Amino acid sequence: MAVYGVVRLLPGSRGVGAGWTVGHLALGAALALLAAGLRELWRLGGRRPVWGRVWLAAGWAGAGAGLAQTGIDLYANAVAADREARSAVFDRVQAVPGVLPLVYTVVPLLLYVGLLGLLTRLAVRRAVPWWSPVLVLAGTLVTGAALDYLAVGAGLYLAAFLPVITGGRARPRAVPSGA
Repeated sequence: MAVYGVVRLLPGSRGVGAGWTVGHLALGAALALLAAGLRELWRLGGRRPVWGRVWLAAGWAGAGAGLAQTGIDLYANAVAADREARSAVFDRVQAVPGVLPLVYTVVPLLLYVGLLGLLTRLAVRRAVPWWSPVLVLAGTLVTGAALDYLAVGAGLYLAAFLPVITGGRARPRAVPSGA
């Protein structure tokens, strides 16, 4: 996410060309990594409880929608000669019934719902510190305020996930299935 956030700030990166492509490839990689991370957060929380599955499914739906959006952005950039032509491609895609909520407005938000749900579940079980879900919420709000703050949001996400990645105060361990 940080790479995409930084690339977006470079001059010319929002026009048709390599900057747009590099940024969106980085975004696609970030979404794929977040989708894989969702599974790990679910695994650490124990596989049995139904809410874990709900948060995982929500997160995966959101990641899938984000990946679809990224794919559309990459396609539009590849086939367009300029920004106006790229906008016309976006307009045609978004005019298809259901695409706007499924790919652009509603379903992508489920990624953050899933992340928050899974991290909160781990925090309640004391597998991660209480501030991990708080930092994900802060990163999501900062990024939602303006895409120019994507790198800041990515830094907050990294800080939130450090206890999971490094073991934090105690190595995160899966909660027993019966718990």
